[in-house]
Amino acid sequence: MTKVAVVDIKGSKKGDFDLPEDLFGGRVKQDVIHQAVVKYQASLRQGNASTKERADVSGGGKKPYKQKGTGRARAGSSRSPLWKGGGVTFGPHPRDFGYTIPKKIKTAALRESLKAKVVDENLVCLDEVKGGFTKTKEFAQILKDLDVKGKVLVVVDTVDESIVRVTRNIPRLKLMRAEDVNAYDVLRNKNLLITKTAFEKVLERLNK
Repeated sequence: MTKVAVVDIKGSKKGDFDLPEDLFGGRVKQDVIHQAVVKYQASLRQGNASTKERADVSGGGKKPYKQKGTGRARAGSSRSPLWKGGGVTFGPHPRDFGYTIPKKIKTAALRESLKAKVVDENLVCLDEVKGGFTKTKEFAQILKDLDVKGKVLVVVDTVDESIVRVTRNIPRLKLMRAEDVNAYDVLRNKNLLITKTAFEKVLERLNK
């Protein structure tokens, strides 16, 4: 059975957290993760690019010059895509790039992303994180004691106001609740710092 060490905020081991073999056994399924990550990235695209077609450009109601006798090519409007200042042919318009994927794939992607963190030993399971922080350096000291470097995702079961306040000034750190975490956020951060109770809630989501 796969196990993860449970430590306190000082880094001292308090025990082991047993991970279900049916969820965390075997290889990491990269294809499932890819589907979910592409979906999340697509939903982040703004899709604000917009151009005017010839019907949207002002002017051009009058024929620029007579049909024959000028030696020039025929022209019916100065708003033609061939003219400077004319409309754009098949240009982009505002659109929503988001799409949906089956719920089972979302759940599987979250499971595989957590498995990848366990395999790479980039997951730290905390016994508990009590509130009552007053300064940013207090939480920064926890990261230092745990030897957590780089981008880190902190997952807790309940968001304490003091934790939110002291972590928002720590660079490359994101705080999330267990019910909100997804595969994209897990993978875009090098380290995952999760409390034991939050881990249990995430496992409940995976078993649904």
